Amino acid sequence: MLSPQGRSLLKPDSRHVERVMETAGHPTAAARSRLAASWRRSLDHHGLDPGQRDEVRRITESELFRRREKAEDMRRIAMPKLDSLYQLVGSSGCGVLLTDADGVVLDLRASKGDQSVFECWGLTPGADWSEASEGTNGIGTCIAESRRVIIHRDEHFHARNTGMSCIDAPVFGPEGELIGALDVLSARADQTETINRLIAAQVAQTARQIEMDYFRATFPDARIIVADVDDTNSVMLLAVDGDDLVLGATRGARIAFGLGATGPIRSIPAADLFGCGDGPTGFEKAERAAVKRALSRANGNVSETARALGVGRATLYRRMKRLGLGESLT
Repeated sequence: MLSPQGRSLLKPDSRHVERVMETAGHPTAAARSRLAASWRRSLDHHGLDPGQRDEVRRITESELFRRREKAEDMRRIAMPKLDSLYQLVGSSGCGVLLTDADGVVLDLRASKGDQSVFECWGLTPGADWSEASEGTNGIGTCIAESRRVIIHRDEHFHARNTGMSCIDAPVFGPEGELIGALDVLSARADQTETINRLIAAQVAQTARQIEMDYFRATFPDARIIVADVDDTNSVMLLAVDGDDLVLGATRGARIAFGLGATGPIRSIPAADLFGCGDGPTGFEKAERAAVKRALSRANGNVSETARALGVGRATLYRRMKRLGLGESLT
């Protein structure tokens, strides 16, 4: 191990490489730090070298075309939201990227003046930013751990990536599966961790909006129930048919109600999830509020309310009885 005097003589790249190797090699570091755990995965599992200078791996144009086609439903919903997010952060030199579930960049929003910078960093459509390719980085680590991350400058695994800050949130599909990552990236030297945290909130909100809109588009004829919960980091939606059977659930709802993390869910009455303990909770509370709003808009007219909710009059009466609602709000 080098002395402090020896470290001061090392080039910045060399000091970073030494720090990564020393931290990742510590027997308890991975258990104490998510960052160290990612560095260790990069080193041991993926066999990467923090000092390697090869360019970011790129897939072929034909493969990029295939991946974009596969992700077309997500991209169609995400495009206007990428534009809106870029409008918020682009003036500060940030770029906005959308990737698929493998960490391959599908789309980029960046100013013309910053395009060359992003190309230099390998941040263009077709670039592979998975952990297996680039080690610890915003996109790859977000996908590997299925969670929001901020990887700020020298938290990256590769020394050549330590000039950038990455703020990422995962995007989950209508069956709870991870389908991509939303990334805001900056290579500005004055990008601070405080600014990163402010951007992170907007990135997470945009990712949730993509997930919600994708879920609604997947179940266009279903009634969508929004959970009334304190967890603002998860999208909590259920898709329910006219017989009150659950057709689908977002990842957050699946976890909250034990429906299985991914894949099709078994047909189950929505009422079985609502609970009947000490009064309406969760989805039942949200459903009651939705019915009351619809009744209010219809001035208490049940037939008009049923039409607005897309259910039969008899079905609405049954729901109102279960929810303890009269025929009007008076």
